Amino acid sequence: MEALGVSCVSSFYKLTPIHKKTNFNKSTPIPRSQNVDPPEAELETETPEDKFDWYSQWYPVMPVCELDKRVPLAKKILGLDVVVWWDKNESAWKVFDDTCPHRLAPLSQGRIDQWGRLQCAYHGWCFNGSGDCKFIPQAPSDGPLVHTFKKACVGVYPSTVQNEMVWFWPSTDPKYNDIVKKKKPPFIPELDDPSSTNFFMNRDFPYGYEVLVENLMDPAHVPYAHYGIMQFDQPPKEKVDREGGKPLQVSVKKLDINGFVGRQEWGCVKFTAPCTFCMYTDPVDVQGNGPASSTRTDNVKERKIMEVGAANWHKACFVPTRSDALVVGFRRWLNKYAGCQVNWGGKFSGTDLPPTPLKVQLMDRYRSHVVNCRSCSSAYKALTALEVILQIVSIVSIGFVTATKQSFKSTTVRTTVVAVAVVCFAASRWLAHFIYKSFHYHDYNHALQKD
Repeated sequence: MEALGVSCVSSFYKLTPIHKKTNFNKSTPIPRSQNVDPPEAELETETPEDKFDWYSQWYPVMPVCELDKRVPLAKKILGLDVVVWWDKNESAWKVFDDTCPHRLAPLSQGRIDQWGRLQCAYHGWCFNGSGDCKFIPQAPSDGPLVHTFKKACVGVYPSTVQNEMVWFWPSTDPKYNDIVKKKKPPFIPELDDPSSTNFFMNRDFPYGYEVLVENLMDPAHVPYAHYGIMQFDQPPKEKVDREGGKPLQVSVKKLDINGFVGRQEWGCVKFTAPCTFCMYTDPVDVQGNGPASSTRTDNVKERKIMEVGAANWHKACFVPTRSDALVVGFRRWLNKYAGCQVNWGGKFSGTDLPPTPLKVQLMDRYRSHVVNCRSCSSAYKALTALEVILQIVSIVSIGFVTATKQSFKSTTVRTTVVAVAVVCFAASRWLAHFIYKSFHYHDYNHALQKD
């Protein structure tokens, strides 16, 4: 499955001094049992011919805090292979086509040389922040200046940093070089407010954009799919079951080609198409739009929707309560303005899905998160090193006792050394288990969760 960048801000908390579709048109009416607020006609300004352009939007690439200025990073977004790297000469993050024009090697496997140029690892071609080739080692100095040819340049995507996130515009056409002056990425002021707390997390999920977005917009699944893991709301005074599910008053108040605004009991939500979803405890302007225990469930759900077709989503899914209003609103937007699906530019048909991975692969955290998270990656390396050190201490202690058992006159010393060896070995085994459960595969069985 191709990847599409998705930016989600679950909620913001002000602190004191610190810090594939539901069709709502006339051809396919909503079932009467679906208790969702109807669209407000006076707020819908677009004509039926309006079409959402997937390639005229900003997409998040990576939080700045997760990027290493020394190392280029590969990402696949909207079906495009890109590389993000730090240009020290311009003091800016750059997003290039991840393909060297020479022999099509991925530039993300290269390095940033001493002059701050992106160097291809295959033959050493070097490129500056504008995508111009500045050096071809194989070209004779007294020969033609082949590095100046247009075909020697790399495709450069417009990029910018906003809210501590690197964004890119998915077109290398020069006419978009200054697009940031005309259209900026969705701005979330709370992320730049020092009195607000925030954190960034990135993870690659093995399912499609539509399923991921509707999952983020579904508050009713949290007490069940994430039972014992997270809880966003106060539990009800009287529980009808172990998890504490309850009726939710959710509605969509404004929907147009740019997304929609909705309301929940505790605040408002705003979806800015295609990939920014915010939840606020305070009202937002409705006049304009500018761990994953459910991963396996979403992967299966995506395949079932694919079987019936995205256009028949409303027939396959029964959504009779207001708790599904945001999901229905998203499917409505996707149907009305985006033709039921992402435009992959011909790179992905959207009709054939790859084989379902084994559960241990599907739920693996290392490849989907740890390798791309600086803090988790550092913790993983440190804990792995500690595990090795404990094993070495255990082996050395046993070897020392064995080699010097004849010269040991003190039973206390010998017993102490053996005890240290046993404790270090036991600690290394416990640490190995902890590393595996925390950074690799962690199973989750709802039936076995304690009350």
